[in-house]
Amino acid sequence: MIPAIFGLSGTVLGAEERAFFRAADPAGYILFGRNVESREQLRALTDTLREIHGRDRLLISIDQEGGRVARMQPPVWAKWPAGAAFDRLYDLAPASAIEAARLNYEAMGHDLAEAGITCTHAPVLDVRQAGAHDVIGDRALGHEPLRVAALGRAVLDGLARAGVLGTIKHMPGHGRAGADSHKELPTVTASDAELERDFAPFRALADAPIAMTGHIRFTAWDDRNPATQSPFVVEEIIRKRIGFGGLLLTDDLDMEALSGTVPERARRALDAGCDIALNCWGRIADMEGIAALCPDITDAGAARLEAALGAIRLDGAAGRQAELLAARDALLGLMAA
Repeated sequence: MIPAIFGLSGTVLGAEERAFFRAADPAGYILFGRNVESREQLRALTDTLREIHGRDRLLISIDQEGGRVARMQPPVWAKWPAGAAFDRLYDLAPASAIEAARLNYEAMGHDLAEAGITCTHAPVLDVRQAGAHDVIGDRALGHEPLRVAALGRAVLDGLARAGVLGTIKHMPGHGRAGADSHKELPTVTASDAELERDFAPFRALADAPIAMTGHIRFTAWDDRNPATQSPFVVEEIIRKRIGFGGLLLTDDLDMEALSGTVPERARRALDAGCDIALNCWGRIADMEGIAALCPDITDAGAARLEAALGAIRLDGAAGRQAELLAARDALLGLMAA
């Protein structure tokens, strides 16, 4: 098995993609707006991926956070609030905010499960910081670590009730970054003691099955390499100090924070200790390069993947979405009372 999650080029698989995926056997897939057209089309696409691999429990993922990061859009699917909505409610009624987040993501999970998607890359556990770049912004669940952790736990619990996996991101914390890692490599010069605050929500949710790294250089830990490609950050900070024992994905390897070819970026991340390289854009040449340059998934990575897949509930798409959304909206409506 190739330790990679690959993107797809369109709304159906082409013959070349199908043959490549069958031969390469990647660990999973990620979907974007270019892959999403209708409920029927999307379910047919994910069924095709399962057919290629001959198994129902397959890591088919998407970035469906809510707010500005949502690949499944109205009018076909519901519009979901950004994380900041639950942060604002928390100011008024913490328990209500936690329950609203749980209800919201359980309802979202039903959309995902119905489409055959088994994982969404949420919650965002980055602690929002004043003066930082807005790439995180209202995606964050708050400015305070314990609040972010409490709401993040509710997100994971809601998704799990629908049978869907969540992904905690962007470890060890993107909230302090002064640049957008899609465009350049952010460098964070905060001290080790200051960074404890940033990774506190990840430590609180270290039992999550899946996490995603951030492409950020932390000079207190490694003044040369971004976290995704830093053996010190992966082993000493993520695995030991945070205590994360689950499946560790990179953020998208195409982001301009990283240098070198996409296959070289993947190899450096895997050599640093990441379990899975995330390659989003569905370019056959890049995917073939990763397959050629990177080793098979490690035994430890395969075990972590299998543990995560075991938490998928294949009967998770029960028809409770309207009820869940009504209860969520009643709680969010407290802010207007």
